[in-house]
Amino acid sequence: MTKRHGYALLSAIIAVIVALSAAIYVGVAADDGNSEDTLAAPRTPHNSAAPASTGVWVGTWSASPVGAEPGTEVNGLAGRSVRNVVHTSVGGTSARITLSNLYGTRPLTITHASVAVAAADNTASAAAETMRRLTFGGNPVVVIPAGDQVISDMVTVLIPRDTDVLVTTYSPTPSGPVTYHPHARQLSYLAEGDRTEDADATAYTAHAEYWRYLTALDVLSNESDGTVVVFGDSITDGVTSTLGANRRWPDVLADRLRAAVEQRQDVPRYSVVNEGISGNQILTDGRGRPADNPSGLKRFSRDVLGRTNVKVVVIDLGVNDILRNRRLADPDRILTGLRLMVRQAHARGIKVVGATLMPFQGHRGYTPAREAVRQEINAAIRDGDVFDAVADFDKALRDPYNPRRSRPDYDSGDHLHPSDEGYARMAEVFNLPALKGSAPAEL
Repeated sequence: MTKRHGYALLSAIIAVIVALSAAIYVGVAADDGNSEDTLAAPRTPHNSAAPASTGVWVGTWSASPVGAEPGTEVNGLAGRSVRNVVHTSVGGTSARITLSNLYGTRPLTITHASVAVAAADNTASAAAETMRRLTFGGNPVVVIPAGDQVISDMVTVLIPRDTDVLVTTYSPTPSGPVTYHPHARQLSYLAEGDRTEDADATAYTAHAEYWRYLTALDVLSNESDGTVVVFGDSITDGVTSTLGANRRWPDVLADRLRAAVEQRQDVPRYSVVNEGISGNQILTDGRGRPADNPSGLKRFSRDVLGRTNVKVVVIDLGVNDILRNRRLADPDRILTGLRLMVRQAHARGIKVVGATLMPFQGHRGYTPAREAVRQEINAAIRDGDVFDAVADFDKALRDPYNPRRSRPDYDSGDHLHPSDEGYARMAEVFNLPALKGSAPAEL
């Protein structure tokens, strides 16, 4: 078999896998986000002064479900209130959430859920006047089957941009493993008993750097016309950024884009959501069924195409395929995987911006042979035959005196992940006008 025929066969096999995975993880209350209205939840007593709901649905925050939280295999978090702290990229006049039981082994029963604007950054305290009870199909109780997800009804509440929001759930019964996102770089909280609508944080005595069950917060927004999904690994996840400071590079990109719109620059009005998973690879899954840390190819349908009103996806994946491969990674297989994701995005009219892979000399996984693979992949990306546009993060962060490693002030110290300054630099060099326009027509 020739090398060309081998790659063609690989592409066909991966395409079949992707098509099958697109049917997985379909929401109980699916919504493509393009409608301007949904069934509103019944108002709570706090809603009397709520603003009118207008605009379009966009994602203001998201996180990928990564795996099952250790220590929750039997009882889950039964009898405790889970208060997730998330940070918005744009504001809106109504909100809805997505909850996931992807890694559960039993149905997850949520008897009480709420959303509220936080009283301040990095706190479990809510602004009491913003507390809203959430419903699901008009009912405050929802049962999420193992392996499934659910979208709440919308609730009218003013959600500011660039602000912490609290999403709280309570489950009284054991549900098996908790679906979670580790490495959140944000503290969220736990309380004993049903303290779902507590504005005061007194009961929330436990905390962890996890997001549990919650995978998306959407808003009905007049500030945004669509969503940008940033799809990546630990560099997108922001694992070395300052805890609770929202200094991941997609956070800084959202700030830049918002400022450019306010200054009336010629850029689109988009929100930015983060679908990074630490350790993620394009081609290889983690262990388990469903797989922990599923490959980029398998999760692309869920984490990009399944998000609300997506206009652009930014792909920053590939370095773990190089570093975690026991043998030398094949750059052609990695590039084939990237092109398959681009093809899926284009089929939905979504534009794709791709990032070059940043240097990692000094990291324990570095070898000259792996560096050569990185360089070959970056050359193909720069040539313009992979993505619609390119964010050259390699050029922006590499040391001018040794381009195989990051500039010292952009290096967190592990020679792979950026510092806060490095993350800021990534967002600063990102070409905002590259977000304009739509996917090219497929011939």
